Amino acid sequence: MVRFLKYGITTGASAAAAAKAAVIAALKEPVDYVVIPTPIGLRFEVAVKSSRRLSEGSGEAVVVKDAGQDIDATDKMEIVASVKIVDGESIVVNSGVGVGVVTKHGLQVPVGEGAINPVPKMMIINAVKEVLPNGKGVEIVISAPDGINIAKKTTNAKLGVKGGISILGTTGVVKPLSLEACRRSLVPQIDVALAHGYKRLVFVPGNIGEKIAREVFHVPEDAIVQTGDFVGYMLDKAVERNVEEIIFIGHSGKIVKLAANIFNTHHKVGDARNEVIASYAGAVGASSQIVNQLLLANTSDEASKILLPTGFLEKTYDRIAMRVNQRVSDRVDNKLKISIVIVAMDGKVLGMDNNAKENKPWLNLT
Repeated sequence: MVRFLKYGITTGASAAAAAKAAVIAALKEPVDYVVIPTPIGLRFEVAVKSSRRLSEGSGEAVVVKDAGQDIDATDKMEIVASVKIVDGESIVVNSGVGVGVVTKHGLQVPVGEGAINPVPKMMIINAVKEVLPNGKGVEIVISAPDGINIAKKTTNAKLGVKGGISILGTTGVVKPLSLEACRRSLVPQIDVALAHGYKRLVFVPGNIGEKIAREVFHVPEDAIVQTGDFVGYMLDKAVERNVEEIIFIGHSGKIVKLAANIFNTHHKVGDARNEVIASYAGAVGASSQIVNQLLLANTSDEASKILLPTGFLEKTYDRIAMRVNQRVSDRVDNKLKISIVIVAMDGKVLGMDNNAKENKPWLNLT
């Protein structure tokens, strides 16, 4: 019997739903659900725990974040949106109590601002646009009453997000990729790709890699396989199914871990990103000063920014890609061909191994 895991919604989708419900309550009457748009083109209904009109032109709503069957510290957390309708068409989104403030460089939000990432902020804006009258704008404050306590269960403090949680999500949907039980549910992606005749599969560790594979390299949807954090497990299953070739396309923050032989890339299992990037930068000629900066980098994106003006960016990631190729090839006992493409958040290629450079396999997947 096939057992399907329950998907959930991100904190960003929860905030968008709360904001839309608060605007409706301010303008008309309380609601107990709203339908919101998402970046992946789907619209879905979100339950609203409470919504009310506070005064003329202002309202508030509460949505309980539902993570589905994913392991998520923010599951069942209340996200609150308070809104004030204003003249004009400006939409301003600010953070309130329980939403952290960014204190370190290298994240998607500038230092000093509330930790509401760009995609969730756009989700909030798009959701409220659907119910705002012509000529009206809104000031929105997103809060998380228990955010300070919940943030202690996350890596926010290490990343430099202080005082609460982050409002995250690139799709609005939470896939249960971090559950041990979901490993088996990932394997059918390989079967689907093979059934469609693809002999070369593109493995991506997350949403960033998948988006870049589709939009930058134009990889067919059915040739893309999401591995989640279970890279080693999915490689083993690919070998069992006689896959001929795998192309890894992924963000540096995930792919560089494979160079350290970390095949479960969840941060709770292992993390040597800084050490990998710093050591390989040193190996290609970076100074000890640059190496020390890399060891202290907040994120792999910040590490890339450190390397960019030095002239060692491409050399470093090419060298890492070669090492990843070796690690992965050893894992699969050289039973299939491996290509490695390491990318930045914006899709720019940071580094490739020789197979990727010589064969450009993503241009001909059939």
